[in-house]
Amino acid sequence: MSDPVRSRSRPAEPSAADPAALPDLGEVIRAGEWRRALAVSRLNAADPNLQEALETVFRFQETVRARRYPSARRALTDYREALAGSGDAAELSVLRRAADPDALGAALDALTAHLKEPDPEVLAAGLAPALAQPLTRAEALNIQGVLLALQGESAGARALFETALEADPGHYRALTNLGNLDIESGDHAGAEARYREVIRLNPEYDGGHHNLGVALRRQGKMGEAVRSIRRGQRLGMKRSKEDADAEVKAQFAGNPLFRGLRWVLLAVVILVLFLALRGAVT
Repeated sequence: MSDPVRSRSRPAEPSAADPAALPDLGEVIRAGEWRRALAVSRLNAADPNLQEALETVFRFQETVRARRYPSARRALTDYREALAGSGDAAELSVLRRAADPDALGAALDALTAHLKEPDPEVLAAGLAPALAQPLTRAEALNIQGVLLALQGESAGARALFETALEADPGHYRALTNLGNLDIESGDHAGAEARYREVIRLNPEYDGGHHNLGVALRRQGKMGEAVRSIRRGQRLGMKRSKEDADAEVKAQFAGNPLFRGLRWVLLAVVILVLFLALRGAVT
């Protein structure tokens, strides 16, 4: 099925608007429209820490969609810190109820712990914390759908992918998996339409471009197919490099030995510069 990939989409910068015409931020938060909530908070010049909290929730959603769970965990850590510094913003209690950090932590633990579970019933039970949270429900449904698809139960898998998209219309990997099922059933034109929508949702998703190329090739559209596949390959190479860099940074950030080594290296650099300057003076 579709490969996990980092999502690079970012919330659009809001344009100037009449504050009186803006929707109520609390209502937008309750609706779980995180990109919109962030834009409204910026237009309202909300408390900077509240804006940061909304940004981290949006980042959490994006990294979960991409199945980048370590990045989602870092976003969750940043979210907790932002909440701690948000003061008495009126929307803070609304935000805590809509995206409780402890519940999100339990949901993320469930996602990571059950990725390789081969029994659909055991998997559904293990994913219960993630299924209960709007921010992770679509991902949990997608995981269940992938398992059924791998076991040859296409109808059940399709139903789960469709339910995932009902929970989160922006979950482009669930949409990609529906396109994959279309390919398997011979509906190449239907798959093409789904993959084009995937690319609209996330233009940097290498899997969307590659799979679109496959669907086009199956329809004899060879020139466009080659361009799509090459585009996917370039994005895939770029993503692999960024993932490797992120992994190294995460190891340095999370390992006390590496953190200590960083300061040692910094001290060495400073000493070398000092000696060089001293030599230049004399």
